Amino acid sequence: MVVTASTCRTETVFDYSWKHVVSAYWNRYPNPSSTHVLTEDTIKREVRDGKLYSRRLLSKTNPVPKWGARFYNNVPVKIVEDSVLDPVKKTFTTFTRNLGMKKIMKVDEIVVYSEQKDGRTLAVRRAYISSQVFGFSRAIRAFGIERFKANGNKASSGFNYVLRRMFPQHQMAATSTPTTTSQQSTQPAVTTSASTQYSDTAVAVNHSSTNSNSSSSKTEALKRTAKIGYEFCKCHASKITQLFSVRN
Repeated sequence: MVVTASTCRTETVFDYSWKHVVSAYWNRYPNPSSTHVLTEDTIKREVRDGKLYSRRLLSKTNPVPKWGARFYNNVPVKIVEDSVLDPVKKTFTTFTRNLGMKKIMKVDEIVVYSEQKDGRTLAVRRAYISSQVFGFSRAIRAFGIERFKANGNKASSGFNYVLRRMFPQHQMAATSTPTTTSQQSTQPAVTTSASTQYSDTAVAVNHSSTNSNSSSSKTEALKRTAKIGYEFCKCHASKITQLFSVRN
């Protein structure tokens, strides 16, 4: 029997380093966007050739459409997940497949997390969906593709939620770099403004000092003039008295 598989590919970019994404991957659940994931257990983990190999068992549940209720009930499905972490190439690859309900709908999913040149992490997800239900395989595969896309969006949302909680400062670093640069670029302007204000203040002080010196000079001149007048009046006091006496 030939089983036809439908394929789907999606890409997601996380604004976090590859190291942070891998660290957060083991802590993805629980999160508000992945309530359909009920349990997760690590079965095996070992290091071979400098790579970390892990196997985990998860149980998930998803609501089924009305037409699918005739084929199976909405019961939890066991999912096995194998992963390979390569710290040299900085790639993290996961392989997941369902253990139950495989004749109805079998889903093989591969996700590769790789480091990008800008420091962010790219996640490429590929799904291969097949069904052995005669007469309904195409409808089931189409349903599986749509479910894969919807769950992919939820998974990305939930993953970002976990990343923000684990690395709250790092998320801002990715978006605040331009702001920091902008602040640095405006720094000279602030300095220039301060220098201008300082220069204006110095000019004002000099101007005030000039005015003060001018006023002081005028005061000294008036004092000298008054002193000369006083000496003149003192020397000619008798003559001035005689003059006023004659007029009276």
